[in-house]
Amino acid sequence: MKIGEAQQIYRDQVKSYRTEKAEVSKRLKTLQAKMEREPEGQEKYGSEAATLELTLEALDEKQKEYQDYLDELAERYCAYWNAAAAEQQADASAEYAVEMGKILEVARRIMKGAIVPASDEKKLMEYSNELYQTAKNIGALVQREKREKYKSLWKDEEKKEYDDPQEVAENADAGPAGPAIMDVAETMASVAPAE
Repeated sequence: MKIGEAQQIYRDQVKSYRTEKAEVSKRLKTLQAKMEREPEGQEKYGSEAATLELTLEALDEKQKEYQDYLDELAERYCAYWNAAAAEQQADASAEYAVEMGKILEVARRIMKGAIVPASDEKKLMEYSNELYQTAKNIGALVQREKREKYKSLWKDEEKKEYDDPQEVAENADAGPAGPAIMDVAETMASVAPAE
């Protein structure tokens, strides 16, 4: 099961258990009020109140189990998300370093008085007009009769496509199976007295 699917299933379970706990708690309070108002209320409603308290405890325990598993899934989700984002950042940093190396090499070539492609000059100018002007001025001072001619450092490079970190995290394996999905009615029935 994928993390995103598991999170949705267990969120729904926690929600249904909360709703049922609220209902049982409301019934228990009503019953306790009756027990206090009526003289024979303790004898009349005591057994039912005890059953409702046990049911409330069972529902609470199961909800906590599901919530704990949801917390565990959230940690896994964050780990996958962070791993995908870190990969993108690492690649971006590496690409930036290569780009800077090319820009500085173009500036060096221009300073030597060499002829570089107009597209490379444009990239240098876009990066830093000041560096471009400095390189051109130094290059004009050292021009020789025979200048070197270079090909462009920027070739047609493909842009790397990255997976969406949210998609990676949601579609990652949820790991070991979580707690068994147990309907609220089943949990309540497990506490109900045998008749």
